[in-house]
Amino acid sequence: MTDYCYRREPSDYLIRFSGLAVLLTLCVLLLGVATRLLDAGLGCPDWPGCYGRLAVPSAEQAALVSSQPLEPIKAWMEMIHRYAAGLLGVLALVCAALCLRQSHRRLRLIGIALPLLIGLQGAFGMWTVTLRLWPVVVTAHLLGGLSCLVLFFWLRLSLRSVADQPPARQSGSAVNPLYWLALLVLLLQISLGGWTSSNYAGVGCIGLPQCNGEWWPQADFAQGFHLSPEIGHDYLHGQLDAVARTAIHLSHRLGAVLLGIVLLALAYQQRSAERRLRKSSRILLLLYGCQLLVAAVMIAWSLPVSLALLHTLIAALLLLTLVYAGFYGMARQRARQLTTEIQPAEHRREGYGH
Repeated sequence: MTDYCYRREPSDYLIRFSGLAVLLTLCVLLLGVATRLLDAGLGCPDWPGCYGRLAVPSAEQAALVSSQPLEPIKAWMEMIHRYAAGLLGVLALVCAALCLRQSHRRLRLIGIALPLLIGLQGAFGMWTVTLRLWPVVVTAHLLGGLSCLVLFFWLRLSLRSVADQPPARQSGSAVNPLYWLALLVLLLQISLGGWTSSNYAGVGCIGLPQCNGEWWPQADFAQGFHLSPEIGHDYLHGQLDAVARTAIHLSHRLGAVLLGIVLLALAYQQRSAERRLRKSSRILLLLYGCQLLVAAVMIAWSLPVSLALLHTLIAALLLLTLVYAGFYGMARQRARQLTTEIQPAEHRREGYGH
């Protein structure tokens, strides 16, 4: 029997907590980005405490634990991020416990996945500090945060499932194949953005639309995308040569162009789709246009922190919008399948009645 038959309404607390978790995950994500942008990722040299304490100590107390001088503002920035992440972990466990009490198989699976993903994300947070901002781990930590955001959002959508509405009787593919391509390209572009940030390659290209005064500047892609750099260095402010950072930044720009082409193609293909899917396509294009504008101003103004945070927020909103469109399309497809399964059964019952 499918999840759509004999449903029980999910807990009101679970519905509220899932929405709160989406907002809190966004806050934790932006706090983490701000921590890195303000060079506070190593504000506390240990984990999970700060100089062996649960709160930022005095300079005298810190000197007894580590030779790294205490910078209170950076240390507090890092600890606030950890406190928020800890609160999110508690909220995730509450949501997981409530999910496991539900009768719906999909919700129970989310209940199993939530603590596993949060635990993995916590491990990446620890490795970010202990491996001294190793770019591979920093980028994975960003992607892990976005994965948490998507899972909480998926939980929220599942609780307010579009498929609970009367099944649609319409033909055609529910999810345009270009959706999957757009999602793949967006994930690639977000990964490139994380790699650009973790390698401090935001200044790898000066000027727009040209890069360092050229359409194709000197760039070392082999060094820029060497995914197993030596562990043990302090990667604060990066370790790569200028030409390697140029290669990373240039790749991120090319990824933005590719994403724009795919989103335009998706919007064109969805022009005759359902109103909700057409609206999602327009929102995607609007967010993409805002992202291009923010990126251009960032480059012109030498990467201000406020705009870098906005850049991350828009990327997260692009991802959530694509996830919403995909969830809605798949829900409609499942609803149609259910209609197909139910109607023959109803006809059989009518035949028995005669």
